[in-house]
Amino acid sequence: MLQLRWSLLRPLQGVCRNPRRYFAHKNLLELTDRGFFQGIFPDTAAPKIKQLFTSGQQSIYAGFDPTADSLHVGNLLVIMGLLHCQRAGHRPIALVGGATGLIGDPSGRKTERNQLGESIIESNLKAIEQQLTRVFENHEKCLWDNRKNSTPLQPLTIVNNAEWYANLHLIDFIANMGRHFRMGSMLSRSSVQSRLESEDGMSFTEFTYQIFQAYDWLHLLRKHNCCFQMGGSDQTGNLMTGHELISRVERKREVFGMTLPIVTNEEGDKFGKSAGNAVWLDENKTSPFALYQFFLRMPDSEAEKLLKLFTFIPLPEIEQLMQEHEKEPEKRKAQTLLAEDVTLLVHGENGLKQAERVTNALYKGKVDGLAELNYAEIKQTFQGAAVVDLLTEPGMSILQLAMKAKCFPTETDAVRIINAGGFYVNQKRVQNIAEVITAGIHILRNGVSLLRVGKRNFYIVRWQ
Repeated sequence: MLQLRWSLLRPLQGVCRNPRRYFAHKNLLELTDRGFFQGIFPDTAAPKIKQLFTSGQQSIYAGFDPTADSLHVGNLLVIMGLLHCQRAGHRPIALVGGATGLIGDPSGRKTERNQLGESIIESNLKAIEQQLTRVFENHEKCLWDNRKNSTPLQPLTIVNNAEWYANLHLIDFIANMGRHFRMGSMLSRSSVQSRLESEDGMSFTEFTYQIFQAYDWLHLLRKHNCCFQMGGSDQTGNLMTGHELISRVERKREVFGMTLPIVTNEEGDKFGKSAGNAVWLDENKTSPFALYQFFLRMPDSEAEKLLKLFTFIPLPEIEQLMQEHEKEPEKRKAQTLLAEDVTLLVHGENGLKQAERVTNALYKGKVDGLAELNYAEIKQTFQGAAVVDLLTEPGMSILQLAMKAKCFPTETDAVRIINAGGFYVNQKRVQNIAEVITAGIHILRNGVSLLRVGKRNFYIVRWQ
């Protein structure tokens, strides 16, 4: 039945061939069944939150500081949260921290962030805004069907907190807002405590971060009627500070925090960039192929959890899929579907096609997929590979090609490794060092040859 449903949906796709999968609840707390929310604040507010979500449209925001020129998969769950808000008919707001990015959030960090210049912050902001816009566009185009949902999606609103801090006077801000913060509560936050106890301590700059995030929420409440803030569980202290500020300044207004789990691998390491293993959402930093492979290679023990977190597939269908997966785990059905949906969301249909073409070429022997990539896509996919420009010469041999591309330090090494079967041209092993280079076999129709020595050393030859 699962496969039949997908095949019936395929003709309806329009631009995107991937099936649209429907999952939306007005009451976002239903996402708890998917392991989506780690907690809510205040912790007794579930009935009130449910009543608000089911009675009308709500505004919900999450923040993204421009600490790098790209978001990463560690941010993706928060983006998924905003997409779920949008699917449920609510209004998603993404706050980019043009001001708070200059301060640096101490949450989850052992040391203070390096200070970034305003020009770098500005460049990072533009990149992040473009990424957020692209992801929401990919979602609507590839993973949402307007014919199934009569109410159109609420557009993503992107705001930059530099806009309101630029007009605030320091003394006025401290006089009017500072009186509502309590030092005892601020010092008790786990993000503050862990840093105060560390060898490097905590700067006043970092300590003020929770003040500005709290004021951000107050500003959005007043301007956008935003009663909900969503963030990772490491943001709990900042959310609580915002709640306390609003409860004192806007006594008749109620606001609520919703925290998401920090996604980790089996070893408990974060997917985020601070862990040193970042998988970026920028295709120039992590190619669509690399993103696809990252999720395709997830262990079986992680597949069900990540399907619930990073796709919109209904829970009964995930359960059925996992049952099929367990019967034939070697086919990696669960991971394949996970990789497809995430790549579609981040890079769209063209990105998914590119990732699948390279995957088929590298792991399934379908070299034609490499020929469909242009030079820029090949270079992007095989990041770090040496790039060599060569002139075509009649009668050039495999050995000559390998030496001109500088695949081997000496000709003796080349002869030995090629004869032993350790040299590949366009993913096909070649062992005859005298074999002549020919178009269509050794040179793809896009004018590129992909050379490989061993398992991981790639060389891209661009023929002139």
